Amino acid sequence: MANPSPRTNRIDRRETARQLLQKELEQLPPEERLVVERFISRRKVARNVAQEFHQARSLGERVADRVAAVGGSWRFILCFFFLLLVWMLANSFMLAKAFDPYPYILLNLVLSCLAAVQAPIIMMSQNRQAAVDRMNAENDYQVNIKSELEVLQIHEKLDLLRSQDWALLVEQQNHQIEMLQRLLAQTTRHTDRDPD
Repeated sequence: MANPSPRTNRIDRRETARQLLQKELEQLPPEERLVVERFISRRKVARNVAQEFHQARSLGERVADRVAAVGGSWRFILCFFFLLLVWMLANSFMLAKAFDPYPYILLNLVLSCLAAVQAPIIMMSQNRQAAVDRMNAENDYQVNIKSELEVLQIHEKLDLLRSQDWALLVEQQNHQIEMLQRLLAQTTRHTDRDPD
């Protein structure tokens, strides 16, 4: 029986990338080129963008995020509502000499100042969150490209293995046919000599 040729299961990752993207590596935009280079060198693309962004925040950004988190919570809303209620009740009924009588001008000033400060801080936090979302979307895109490249390469490997297995199967079948023909020839010769 002839030995089958050794299998060569090496698939060129660069060629796989070129087939999928239908461009040469040098023609790709920088972010896609980075993904393809990582695919070729078998390095990972996925990363924790939120953690990277979180670690790079300045003190002001951390304060803004904390203010936005507190200002957007039910605890803040309920506490603030309770504070407003106490303020109005104290100035309307409980204090003999109200420091902010109805129509609560001082309360209006405090609320206006709070809104004037809180709104830009919340907007800064939302802008940073939007930047994180954009970075996450870009990272997802890169991971998707690499995943497509990996799937395409797996398909190529399976096709190669299937074609090699098919060739090996045909070779083995031909060898078995030859063996059967020799056996048949021997049997025929044997029965021709032995008329019994």
